[in-house]
Amino acid sequence: MAARDLSTRQLRAFAALADERSFTRAAQRCHLSQPAFSTLIRTLEETLGARLFDRDTRGVELTPEGREFEGSARRLLDDLQVLVTDLSDRSELKKGRVSVAALPSLAAGWLPAILAEFMRAHPGVAVELHDALSDACVAHVRSHRADFALSASEAQSPSAADLLGTPLCSDRFHLVCRRDHPLASVDKLSARKIAPYPFIQMTRNSSVRQALDAALHPLRLNTVLEVEHLATVTGLVEAGVGISVVPTLTLFHFQRESLVTRPLAAKGLTRTIHLIRRREGSLSVAAQALHDLIFKWMGSLRVARMAGH
Repeated sequence: MAARDLSTRQLRAFAALADERSFTRAAQRCHLSQPAFSTLIRTLEETLGARLFDRDTRGVELTPEGREFEGSARRLLDDLQVLVTDLSDRSELKKGRVSVAALPSLAAGWLPAILAEFMRAHPGVAVELHDALSDACVAHVRSHRADFALSASEAQSPSAADLLGTPLCSDRFHLVCRRDHPLASVDKLSARKIAPYPFIQMTRNSSVRQALDAALHPLRLNTVLEVEHLATVTGLVEAGVGISVVPTLTLFHFQRESLVTRPLAAKGLTRTIHLIRRREGSLSVAAQALHDLIFKWMGSLRVARMAGH
């Protein structure tokens, strides 16, 4: 006998009869006619190859084999109920889990407000956030550590055939310097105007550095330091060590009285943020809900920016 030969209707009928000790009452409890109920019990016994109940004029009793079967049958029904309840809770976002990887500038910038809204709406869903550079974000998606990533990496190259990338927004770049720096008041900033000054670069594996290198090549900047974190850039620029160029989505790091940020005009100097997920397979209900909320927020931001103009 294979487990697939048993049905939940048969197990529920068995449990009802074991409780009620009456075909009539058990049939009523299962909302079946007595002949239909009797057929369920008979086919169950035939499937198992064992008699489960003794029937006589005094009532119905479990046979020794029926008593052996009862514990397993009730555990199966309990496990099934737990499974159904769990899946129902997940589909209704009463529980679940979602993991997202994001660039540090996004994880510290506009993403926290989105996560806060999501967590207020779905307090039973566990949220996991990995703040990492673009390549690490993509690696988290590939390794299933993250359901999706918010990254400047594109998912269009042959090596990324397993990924699907959807553009979220384009990020322009700004000069950041001290308020008393000569560039703070220069008209029409260009890459050539900033090139002679001491420059604070991000490391080569950062999306900021990659965008700068691609757009400004073959122009060479006067790099004095390379660092990994925008907070470090802020401190160095504020101390007068040098200037830097950063994306719009990172400008909250530089909102200080001593600093000035100004748009920088340079052909091709943009950074596109993508939502990257695995091409194969569906997102969980929780991950899909957060995915949709992110796109809803980005749509609202675009409308707000258009209204502002």
